Amino acid sequence: MCARHDEVYNDMAESMNPFEMARQQLATVAEKIDLDPDVHEVLRYPKRELTVNFPVSMDDGSVKMFTGYRVHHNLTRGPAKGGIRYHPETDLDEVRALAFCMTVKCAVVNIPYGGAKGGVVCDPAKLSAAELEDLTRRYTTEIAPLIGPDKDIPAPDMGTNPQIMAWIMDTYSMLAGYTVPGVVTGKPIAIGGSEGRVEATGRGVVAVTREALRTAGKQLPGMSVAVQGFGNVGSVAAFLFHRAGAKVVAVSDVRGAVLNNNGLDIRQLMAHTKEHGTVVGFPGSEPLPGDELLTVPCDVLVPAALQNQITTKNAARIRARFVIEGANGPTTPQADTILRENGVFVVPDVLANAGGVTVSYFEWVQDQQSFFWTEEEVNAKLEQILTRAFSQVLTASRRHDCDLRTAAYIVGIGRVAEAIRARGIYP
Repeated sequence: MCARHDEVYNDMAESMNPFEMARQQLATVAEKIDLDPDVHEVLRYPKRELTVNFPVSMDDGSVKMFTGYRVHHNLTRGPAKGGIRYHPETDLDEVRALAFCMTVKCAVVNIPYGGAKGGVVCDPAKLSAAELEDLTRRYTTEIAPLIGPDKDIPAPDMGTNPQIMAWIMDTYSMLAGYTVPGVVTGKPIAIGGSEGRVEATGRGVVAVTREALRTAGKQLPGMSVAVQGFGNVGSVAAFLFHRAGAKVVAVSDVRGAVLNNNGLDIRQLMAHTKEHGTVVGFPGSEPLPGDELLTVPCDVLVPAALQNQITTKNAARIRARFVIEGANGPTTPQADTILRENGVFVVPDVLANAGGVTVSYFEWVQDQQSFFWTEEEVNAKLEQILTRAFSQVLTASRRHDCDLRTAAYIVGIGRVAEAIRARGIYP
């Protein structure tokens, strides 16, 4: 009876809306660093929220209404920065939580942005290219009062890509009457995108993994790695792990997973995925149910798919020694506690996947200056920033005797709080 009660309680706690989870994380850190109550109160609320409902002409001649959001959490440290996701289950609380996380993430890597996020409730896989373009351009027109290179700079997220960023940039430029490349990042190189941006998040995951292993006196060559999600982040990370000498033993996508304890050839797997649309059926691998990938024996586990993947139902069965969060929010707070008690070293999303926003910052700087860097320069600057950020978070973890997630929030929230105190409250 008691065990059943605990299970129900955990399910209820893990189903808490994501923005309340973010507020709980803020409260935990506020208590730990004795945060000024006035600053805490400011950070509990997004600065502004926009909900838009807009029509789109569908290919069959009908008109369908869509709902979109854009949320600015905090702009004290600079313009708002955050992705736009297209997903059928996105909602305002999810966007609020992600905007809060962007505030923290930008501060953790110490780039001069505040946090924002956007979303449209839709399934892009069920829209034609023409419908997707029309939806994007109409959504851009609706949120145009909020965005701009000095106000709010969107970027790709789940369900969006460089082409969608190009449509956003073009629509905004048409409204402005001149070309404004700096209004978005993650766009094609032909219209002001940055070298290295597509690979940035996955590259960052590998960089912080290397630093995490170093704390235990280990190196990437020879380490076994499992990657959940084989999209932009997961596939790039898997390829770079493979190239660095690590043994990628398992990967998954929405249709299933593949396993080879001797290591998968990631270059061939990427070719297979391009041809067949899935990792499933890759020659020389064993099929694996997708939900079992997280519990595969390995040194490093990279959840790079959706949020809330590591929960109380599977956390105790995770056998990796290092969990590097390539996705946003893949671990619930309750599961986080279990991992910590089991001695698993978790690098949180606000640090582990910050490579994307870091190179987005580089792209924005290049657009503002109309002066562009080589991919080697971009990658070198990315490595420098993430290595420094990891070191600062690790130092905070040791100083406050806490896990890396709490330490990352201590660093990030501390920087935002310092900026709020310096600027004061107007009027």
